[in-house]
Amino acid sequence: MCLADRPCLEPNAAGIDIGAREIFVAVPPDRDERPVRVFDTFTEDLQAMTRWLKACGITTVAMESTGVYWIPLYDILEAHGIRPCLTNARHMKNVPGRRTDWHECQWLQYLHSVGLLRSAFRPKADVCAVRAVIRHRGELVQMAVQHVQHMQKALTQMNLQIQHVISDLTGTTGLAIVDAILAGERDPAVLAQRRDPRIRATAETIQKSLVGNWQPEHLFVLRQSRLLYQTYQQQIAGCDQEIEKLLGAFEPRVDPGQKPLPADRKRNRNASKKRNKRGLPATGFDLRTEAYKLFGVDVTQVPGVETSVLPLFSEVGRDLANRWPTAPHFISWLNLCPDNDISGGRVLWRGTRKGQNRAGQIFRMAAYSLHRSPTPLGNYLRRMKAKLGPKAATTATAHKIAVIFYTIVTKQIEYDESIWAARDAQRQKRLENKIRRQAKQLGYQLVPTEQKPAA
Repeated sequence: MCLADRPCLEPNAAGIDIGAREIFVAVPPDRDERPVRVFDTFTEDLQAMTRWLKACGITTVAMESTGVYWIPLYDILEAHGIRPCLTNARHMKNVPGRRTDWHECQWLQYLHSVGLLRSAFRPKADVCAVRAVIRHRGELVQMAVQHVQHMQKALTQMNLQIQHVISDLTGTTGLAIVDAILAGERDPAVLAQRRDPRIRATAETIQKSLVGNWQPEHLFVLRQSRLLYQTYQQQIAGCDQEIEKLLGAFEPRVDPGQKPLPADRKRNRNASKKRNKRGLPATGFDLRTEAYKLFGVDVTQVPGVETSVLPLFSEVGRDLANRWPTAPHFISWLNLCPDNDISGGRVLWRGTRKGQNRAGQIFRMAAYSLHRSPTPLGNYLRRMKAKLGPKAATTATAHKIAVIFYTIVTKQIEYDESIWAARDAQRQKRLENKIRRQAKQLGYQLVPTEQKPAA
């Protein structure tokens, strides 16, 4: 079936090509004498464009844009009852011709009318608000890290090797020594007294690392970087408070008073230690409890997901079944499954699709953190590394974590690590049968060794 013969599935569809300064809009040719119009990106012009679309009987709009130029128009269309469909520009990049905005919006309108465009996922407005603050917080963390590197560079240029003696320059000992240096203290023995008793390095080693050349230009850079780092930490704390306020507006799926939080089976729970280590003020916000109220289940029990619960919530929301009917749909959207290119019955290419999916990256980071984990998922990651290599093993483990996350959230069941024992037994049985078959092919017979009774 060629494009001209396709049935019209969306007769009230329009197409919009969005730019930084102009927006090109196309409606069906029979709706207006000028079916293609150009509007500016000011709010007044966007409102006028929406009124024109309503007058033309448009109920859905396909949009193509880069960056964040589409967000204001998306919100205005939704507010006026027009269903926006944000499309992926990658799906149309190979179309010959139609390289001007004037023709692109008409092509978008036609493809959307015949049902060949898929809408990108966008969470609800309240979830998007949390996502904006969490993403901004992540950018602030990256900027703060840059100033930590500037402090380390200034210390190295003065031959102060304290950052190589202690593990974290932004810890209690590191910041205490840096603040003392900026206050005018130059005696290594006095500076070494700022050492926290839990530091493994001795006072003598720290004292030796604090002998250097005190140059005023590097001290100036050190002071500027320290102040900027402190400023970013204050802004990060402000983001944490805003996130807590936004999360408080969500209706809990479960009441911890009626259905108490399950017992914590995590072996290492150090979120409170990290908060105290950063020197942030203690608050009544408990991540595990808030995540339990948001999702209805304790998702922090899934290995690797403990500290990524809120970023995951901001990226995918909590109504997963409404957007992705099954776990394979969810995994495909995350780009965590193979995308086979098959032609003529032959597999031409096999691998994961390339794409910038933030939720998929969160699951990959969760899988990457399990390298030394004694959990069954950690064992799975190490086994896959030996079989597939580090990159493919991380993707395979992220795939498994994502399936577990989708299952427990949609079916409202708690994560049970005991089910791995049965699967490990099945895997051990398959391995035993495989070895027996190989031995039989070589003319051998396997005989189990007798276990000596314990004394």
